[in-house]
Amino acid sequence: MASHQDKAPAPWTKPVQTALLVLADGTVIEGFGLGATGQAVGEVCFNTAMTGYEEILTDPSYAGQIITFTFPHIGNVGTNEEDIETVNMAASAGVRGAVFQAPVTDPSNHRATRHLDQWLKARNIIGICGLDTRALTAMIREKGMPNAVIAHAPDGIFDLAALKQEAAEWPGIDGMDLVPGVTTAQRFDWTETTWRLGEGYGQLEAPKYHVVAIDYGVKRNILRLLANEGCKVTVVPATTPAADILALKPDGVFLSNGPGDPAETGKYAVPVIRDLLASKVPTFGICLGHQMMALAVGAKTLKMHQGHHGANHPVMDYTTNKVEIVSMNHGFAVDTKTLPAHAKETHRSLFDGTNCGIALTDRPAFSVQHHPEASPGPQDSHYLFKRFVAMIETAKAA
Repeated sequence: MASHQDKAPAPWTKPVQTALLVLADGTVIEGFGLGATGQAVGEVCFNTAMTGYEEILTDPSYAGQIITFTFPHIGNVGTNEEDIETVNMAASAGVRGAVFQAPVTDPSNHRATRHLDQWLKARNIIGICGLDTRALTAMIREKGMPNAVIAHAPDGIFDLAALKQEAAEWPGIDGMDLVPGVTTAQRFDWTETTWRLGEGYGQLEAPKYHVVAIDYGVKRNILRLLANEGCKVTVVPATTPAADILALKPDGVFLSNGPGDPAETGKYAVPVIRDLLASKVPTFGICLGHQMMALAVGAKTLKMHQGHHGANHPVMDYTTNKVEIVSMNHGFAVDTKTLPAHAKETHRSLFDGTNCGIALTDRPAFSVQHHPEASPGPQDSHYLFKRFVAMIETAKAA
């Protein structure tokens, strides 16, 4: 009988790398694929949130982007059908891909209904794991957000030259209008309120106000928080003319978040916003809506080096002199130096000093860059919805 020492050692084989992240400069990062197969091109950003990956992956503002999660353990609480933020479920997933450090484990949460891998497949999102997300994040901080192709092939066979060419030739989000891919195709009403443990989502029974929300890629929880404040919301497509909006006789108008270059979307959205502001209907904007309100009053926007993506960003509110921790997701910012005299800066990032809010002094309108709906993220900015309703009440009393 042969001894243990006499046995030939088992051959060691390296696991097949089934996914690649190919950057526009030709850098190739190997990993293991999950979710959908195939390839997609986009801009690589990083998000520092520790929770809420499902909300992040269904935020329409991420259209055209590949998200690198800096928190290493993504997927451990699974997914469900309640935390999705996309309103237009008929639209394709805005996010182009997802990058994780650790392999996705089986879900462990009483609300989970599906494994993240299955969920990504169903939403046609390509994922890659098993790479050094810290190094990738450090590179983005140093060099800016790169264009890249994310590819997943179960057999590990790729046409590397073609992937490099696609990444190098993609023009990037600067100058790109991505709103048509995420906006609603038709008008609809919204009355759902926020989620409560043991109860689920509620319904607004007796609305006090009527708000028209222009959908540039709106998130569900924004609409829920408006409903929480007694607002029946009519959501309209991004290209709806101002006359059609005003014909609905709204008590207020909401300019939603959304993806892409605000200057490009603004080619058709800014004239509408100008007409709405001229009517002096109370107006509240978030994210892309904030940027386009600034464009509508004559300011300019600029592309950011690495953007702001996370749920832990400190912002100063100069109207209260309080610091709030907020959720952010944007790659463009309002150029503070170009704000006109009647647009007062109300909020500023304490990370880099970029503009995070304005209020107009000659009409009832304000906007913020961050995401006060806190989905995911802290709830420090929920007061902004109450501020909007107070503005509506003042206008109705006048």
